[in-house]
Amino acid sequence: NEFDDLIPYFKHVKAIVTFGQTAPKLVRAAEKAGLDVIESVDTLDDAVVKAYAHSTDGDVILLSPACASWDQFKTFEERGDIFIQAVHKLI
Repeated sequence: NEFDDLIPYFKHVKAIVTFGQTAPKLVRAAEKAGLDVIESVDTLDDAVVKAYAHSTDGDVILLSPACASWDQFKTFEERGDIFIQAVHKLI
């Protein structure tokens, strides 16, 4: 799995929420790492809502694209804008 290089870093992660066509590959790497909270959703909006639901005071919710998202967004700027909008809906 091309995401196995991420496994050592999952020890610093409370939860992972994946979406998009490469989500299953990220899920497999997270499972190998023994991560307890692994969620897959359909959209970035849904990912932000799920991440927020798993967070507690002081946690960081990070958009950390591991690959291109041409299946859902025209540009990386659009993806970033949608992330910001989703966060603003929650605060």
